Amino acid sequence: MRYYIIAGEASGDLHGSNLIKEIYKLDSNAKIKAWGGDKMQSAGAKIVKHYKKLSFMGFYEVFKNLNTILKNIKFCKKDILNFNPDKIIFIDYPGFNMRIAKWAKKNKFNTNYYIAPQIWAWNEKRINNIRDNIDNLYVILPFEKKYFERKHNFPVKFLGHPLLDSIEEFKKHEAKDFFEKHKLNNQKKIISILPGSRKQEIKKILRVMLEVIENFPKYQFVIAGAPSINLEFYQDIIKNKNVSVIKNETYALLSNSRAALVTSGTATLEASVFKIPQVVCYKTSFISYFLAKIFVKIKFISLVNLIMDEEIIKELIQSKCSKQNIIKELKKVLDLKKRNNLMSKYDELISLLGSSGSSRRVAKDIVLK
Repeated sequence: MRYYIIAGEASGDLHGSNLIKEIYKLDSNAKIKAWGGDKMQSAGAKIVKHYKKLSFMGFYEVFKNLNTILKNIKFCKKDILNFNPDKIIFIDYPGFNMRIAKWAKKNKFNTNYYIAPQIWAWNEKRINNIRDNIDNLYVILPFEKKYFERKHNFPVKFLGHPLLDSIEEFKKHEAKDFFEKHKLNNQKKIISILPGSRKQEIKKILRVMLEVIENFPKYQFVIAGAPSINLEFYQDIIKNKNVSVIKNETYALLSNSRAALVTSGTATLEASVFKIPQVVCYKTSFISYFLAKIFVKIKFISLVNLIMDEEIIKELIQSKCSKQNIIKELKKVLDLKKRNNLMSKYDELISLLGSSGSSRRVAKDIVLK
């Protein structure tokens, strides 16, 4: 069969790559075109557009790049028609993907949405678009199944969180010489910094994260560099700060860390599965934050706290994300007693995410249906 997959971010590229590997195991003659990244390409997909050219974060940023987005939508529709896939698979990236899904359904394509739009956070009316245009919806957060089926009477499938597959695969091949490989001081424990994968969010948050380094002389700080961003970009921000940047090895970095400073998003879950105490640090433009306060209706911004329905990791948002507050909260998570209390919460969280093998289960459901 022919599959057309659309992912617009680094996390979608990761989960899409695992899905593609499983599709090929089930359908050895599969032909796959995709919007994604290097990981999806390595898994065997022909990449149409790279996600680093697609990702715009925040209300204002989307508005500013609206012309580019509209051109991409037009191109995508034409490319789908030319390829004529048996199945279209949308991975997250809802602003773009739901527009394509509406068009695709009108043109009688089979539509599968993997990693559902977070309508529980904002613009709940999108359920009508989902109901009308999505044939199969796969959710990855445990509370989403109850939300869609009980509140909106729309059947969905929760087959586990794909993050567990990615981390399990990493652990099978984990190298043991991380400190030596990157010329790090093996006498100092690492505090990792995960400032996001988009330039605009990194510019907002990384500088304030770096300000705390001098207050933790017993530790070494290491930035998890995003795959799509060159080292020069980080160096312009780092200047003379005593910090390293390691690209494309986030899991190896986390597995060797004592604590982490993390932006919101999938990174909070990744740190939690590795059982790394963390502080969530988040800043965006004033306009985007103002609009989010009006439209986004959630208690927390981190997936960890949303799944657990309580603040088990501290969230420092906008004005609260200051040097003083980061120092205060980071000292707390480095405390042994606090760490021990957090581990039991992380165990509970991991059990809620389901078991590994979710990519295989989703691929089987899509391919063999």
